[in-house]
Amino acid sequence: MKKVHPMNDPVLSLVGLAMKAGAVKSGSFQVSEAVKSGRAKLVIISEDASARTVKDTDDMCKYYGVRTVRYGSKDTLGQSVGKDERSALAITEEKLADAVLKKMED
Repeated sequence: MKKVHPMNDPVLSLVGLAMKAGAVKSGSFQVSEAVKSGRAKLVIISEDASARTVKDTDDMCKYYGVRTVRYGSKDTLGQSVGKDERSALAITEEKLADAVLKKMED
């Protein structure tokens, strides 16, 4: 997987904007809380997350009806929100979640 600086990637730039708007939860506890409370609209799981993290997060999201996508590395997801490595991020604003998905399709 090639290294891409988050600000050169339109998807990760949008995730960074969502973070500044307070619409991103990062870290396993915050992502889990956002999903279980119904606030998460989209969960982004890194491409290099462990198999267990992928399964646990995906199963939880399916149970609670939250969309999931695989994108980026733990490093780039973390950088996009100004943190250390992150295996998963939750977008909590519907329009931002839709915009992220649209950027992924472009």
